[in-house]
Amino acid sequence: MSEWPHDPDGEEGSEGMRKYGLAILAKKVDDESFPLSVASFVEAHGEEPVRLNNRRVVGVADIFEHVESEEFEGLQDFHRAVGTAMREGGLWEYDPATENPDRPRA
Repeated sequence: MSEWPHDPDGEEGSEGMRKYGLAILAKKVDDESFPLSVASFVEAHGEEPVRLNNRRVVGVADIFEHVESEEFEGLQDFHRAVGTAMREGGLWEYDPATENPDRPRA
């Protein structure tokens, strides 16, 4: 594993329990964070690790290379834009159709 500023599975990385992908990024913001500049978010968190699955860890900056927005107006905008970027960048590890095939779709 690469050298990270903190353990992606430790208290600072995932609050003591493994969390993955967007769940880790969402913990870095709250309602008072918005509007949020993408550049300032990456400057503050770009070198931090994000675990994508049980074997793969990438940096926040690696994910945000795929974000097209320059600013997020709110938490919902953040989730949508980052989720889309992760999917388009090949960084989205969860597929509900294969991992929860019996769950009804919205």
